[in-house]
Amino acid sequence: MSQVLVDVAAVIAMSAPMLLATMGILLSERAGVINLSVDGALLLAGMAGFAIALTTGNVALGFIMAGCVGALVAALVAYLGVTLKLSQTALGFVLALLCTDLSSFLGNPYVQKQGPAVSAWPIPLLSEITVVGQILFRHDVVIYFSLLLVPLIAYLLYRTRIGLIVRGVGERPEALFARGIDVEKVRYVAVIFGGILIGLAGAAYTLDLKQGWTYRHVAGTGWIALAIVIFGAWRPWRIVVGCYLFAILQTAATRLQDNEYGVPTQVLQVAPFVVMIMVLAIVNSFASPRVQSWIVTLPKPIQQIFQYISSPAPAALGK
Repeated sequence: MSQVLVDVAAVIAMSAPMLLATMGILLSERAGVINLSVDGALLLAGMAGFAIALTTGNVALGFIMAGCVGALVAALVAYLGVTLKLSQTALGFVLALLCTDLSSFLGNPYVQKQGPAVSAWPIPLLSEITVVGQILFRHDVVIYFSLLLVPLIAYLLYRTRIGLIVRGVGERPEALFARGIDVEKVRYVAVIFGGILIGLAGAAYTLDLKQGWTYRHVAGTGWIALAIVIFGAWRPWRIVVGCYLFAILQTAATRLQDNEYGVPTQVLQVAPFVVMIMVLAIVNSFASPRVQSWIVTLPKPIQQIFQYISSPAPAALGK
């Protein structure tokens, strides 16, 4: 396989946990609930999944435990933010810090231990197809699931009555309440299901992409996932673009570590995070009144492009 195909396949593999996490965030925020606990939940779920898989020798049990941890953290977010109506932003930060510290404390016995990992599962016949088979069909079940998840979430949100209700709860919950919809119940279900996906993303790191467990194993990744959802304007396919962009930056940073220009490795490791923040800042600037007043002076097709890029958040997000 040529180096280009290897890099493309690596980008697809590296984006898998991020796709799981961002789809989980998308479900929660489309229902109007801000879940800022993602970074800590990823760490705690990843640690728990690795610990169970190491103890039992069963990777599937590790993923089940990680999903349960993610669901538990999300249920706490829903209870405190939806039922008790506490500040979703404040409690999200607190839970992120709490889960991060818990993962370090509880995960100390498992630091740098060799554990089980997800096995590769090339799909017969399809994996032998030139180029396409080499890129798409020589991965493992976690990566295949991430590729299928995005169209499933897009179909759920935009082609089903359930998706219409979820989006309605995030936009005009009072209207749905007037029609007899239990707004709190819908939000609970969306947030908890999103939490399961976030938990699975944590296990996808410790049991697949970055096998093993270390102190603050993937710290910062959850914040990038939140940023990618904003960058993607809460739309599944645009979020996919953000995930792949981040994976491309990570792959490029890995390839450039043996550079001949004397660039420190630490700079290359941080660069993908910095670039994503810059992109997010640029995209968000399109929504400012000053930029909007300039956009309306542009030709109509260009205006539509800017409007598409600067799509607003769900109207009831965090309310």
